[in-house]
Amino acid sequence: MSDLFGRIAKLLRRTHVVTRLAISVLTMIPFLMHSSGWKRFDFLTELETFAYDARVRLTTPGGIDERIVIIDLDERSLSTEGHWPWPRDKMADLINSLYDDYEIRVLGFDALFSEADDPSAILLVDNLLTDPKLPGELRDRLQNQRYELETDRLFAESMIARDLVMGFAFRYQVPEGDAAESGLLPDPVRRSDELTGISVEFPRAAGYVANLEILQSDALTAGFINKPLIDDDGITRRAATLSSYQGDLYASLSLAVALQVLGNPPLQFVFATTEGELGGLAIEALKMGEKSVRVDNRAAVLVPYRGPRNSFPYVSATDVLKGVADPDTLRNAIALFGASAAGMLDLHSTPVGGAYPGVEVHANMIAGMIDGQVRHMPDWARGVEFVMFIPIGLLVALWLPRLSPLTEFLVLVAMAVSLLAINLYYWIDKSFVIPIAPTLAYLFAVALLQLNYGFFIESKNKRRLSGMFGQYIPPEIVEEMDQEDSEISVEGENREMSVLFSDVRGFTSISEGMKPTELTRFMNAFLTPITEIIHRHRGTIDKYMGDAVMAFWGAPLTDKEHARHAVEAGMDMIARMSQMREEFAEKGWPEVRIGVGVNTGPMNVGNMGSKFRVAYTVLGDAVNLGSRLEGQTKNYGVEFIVSETTYVAIPDFAFRELDRIRVKGKNVPVAIFEPIGPREKLSAEENIRLSRYQLALMLYHAQKWDLADEELIALKNRDGHPIYDIYRERIEHFRQNPPEADWDGVYTATSK
Repeated sequence: MSDLFGRIAKLLRRTHVVTRLAISVLTMIPFLMHSSGWKRFDFLTELETFAYDARVRLTTPGGIDERIVIIDLDERSLSTEGHWPWPRDKMADLINSLYDDYEIRVLGFDALFSEADDPSAILLVDNLLTDPKLPGELRDRLQNQRYELETDRLFAESMIARDLVMGFAFRYQVPEGDAAESGLLPDPVRRSDELTGISVEFPRAAGYVANLEILQSDALTAGFINKPLIDDDGITRRAATLSSYQGDLYASLSLAVALQVLGNPPLQFVFATTEGELGGLAIEALKMGEKSVRVDNRAAVLVPYRGPRNSFPYVSATDVLKGVADPDTLRNAIALFGASAAGMLDLHSTPVGGAYPGVEVHANMIAGMIDGQVRHMPDWARGVEFVMFIPIGLLVALWLPRLSPLTEFLVLVAMAVSLLAINLYYWIDKSFVIPIAPTLAYLFAVALLQLNYGFFIESKNKRRLSGMFGQYIPPEIVEEMDQEDSEISVEGENREMSVLFSDVRGFTSISEGMKPTELTRFMNAFLTPITEIIHRHRGTIDKYMGDAVMAFWGAPLTDKEHARHAVEAGMDMIARMSQMREEFAEKGWPEVRIGVGVNTGPMNVGNMGSKFRVAYTVLGDAVNLGSRLEGQTKNYGVEFIVSETTYVAIPDFAFRELDRIRVKGKNVPVAIFEPIGPREKLSAEENIRLSRYQLALMLYHAQKWDLADEELIALKNRDGHPIYDIYRERIEHFRQNPPEADWDGVYTATSK
């Protein structure tokens, strides 16, 4: 028989192992599909872009790169010099000042000059020169003036023999009917006949808007300034270095400026040794002299952001025109002219912040290219991600179930931290971008499924244990202890707790008038909502004693708000009984009223009883006092009484002080109170009544019988609370029988 049980146990273990492996494999399938590119899942893509952005923000070098200075078309420049575009002679002055006065090294324009300057002044002069009666001296002066009015020519002449890169825009979609070409393109960096056999998916333009021919002819070169590779979420993470137009390749502004800074070396392509999908060579890097920049299959690079906006010096364009810019900032600098003004519509969303000027994106690109420090995703990165799923699935399926829940959690955290650390090492030290989000998502997804499987497999045993444990502790508390994995002891211990007693008024007469079966239904209808309320307020039912209920708070689970929860439960019980009177009346049952007493104090809690039967209960003087308080409710005409310790434990509750009494069996007097409710919910009228009642008590204890009686009469006329009559009767007694000189105002109860 034992051998049979052993074989069954082994079979079950094998079944569990196979099931766990199946869970890991089935969970792995969508992640493998995503990593292989066969089926991309948007939520995994979004997770990876989030992880990429987080790594960028976490590892940006920070600081200011003073090599590249942005000549800023800011709000101040626009308000000072006028709206954009500025007259071309002003642009000529800007270029001359940058090169002659500030001695910059290279200038790149993140701007487009596709339309001629305003010709109205030239037309006016030409019209005057056609007048044959114009005096010769005035004619000469007008002809000289006309020369100065040719602002496009002045702008073009300011570019001659200077390392200056203009900007132009490719159009990647041209609506039908629009002109596809405007202006003059610069020379391409590669002609179509030089690209034979190369299968690179360069961004392909359908048209362009370039600079005026007179401007581009005198400029050194130009680069495209628009960004065709913005991600689907609108965030600029990648930037194209090259675009194709009619088979020729053209450089971006960033690449064109970087080439000038590096001495204008020939641009060379580095190809992978394997053939691309179309049978040609796949591009791997761009080589610029001694510098090499890794690119993706579209010759794009991940923008090497230095930090948030203003990671490069900004110089207002108007300060350059006025000659007040800092010469040390601009001397021998790589200058980029661009706009940060919001109205210029050149602000982008980036991993390091929104409203990021496009010209600063170019600055980051140029800095990364001339340093040769641009992160890239190697060809094997997806393979690493693909392979990592297998050991993760095996570890989670076969090793983690052998561990304790706490150790299992710590191991999962350690695995996640290790994956992140390795990923960050390659990110920082090797400049490799390796996907991390799908790997972490798979780790936590498969771990969650395995944990749930383990939970359901073990739930049968847990239910059996809960049933056994529930003989000593209420089942609902056992369930919560299971959920929280709490360390609970049923051995006797002393704790600060709160205890509640409730009893039905006149139950003897009620029970005598009902048949046994009807009495049973009556008791169930009464005790069920009472129990629900106690449980809802985290109380433990100690016992039912006929019509009485005893409950406590603060054990077996620790409850720092045990006094509050006990009082709130008592108030809800009284409110529920008020609702049930109508329900009972419909059934022909008698009206039910209860008394509730709550006390807070040190109690002994634990398993108590004999070897035949034990119960999880509380004992002590504080428990006895709680029972006495419930018994006093009928003497004071109230439904709820709490002790002074409970009153002190809930400072934000309003209470009515009832008396200071010596309960039966105790010599030490206690103050007793009637709960009213949260102070913040009391009306102004209720606050006034409580204040006047407190004044009446003070007068009573000071033996000011007449004044106390006047206040009590006034209060009686307002709300008719029975306590007012109790004190008026005592006052009348003391008028006839004055108390002794050492009277302390304490009332001695003669009944429980």
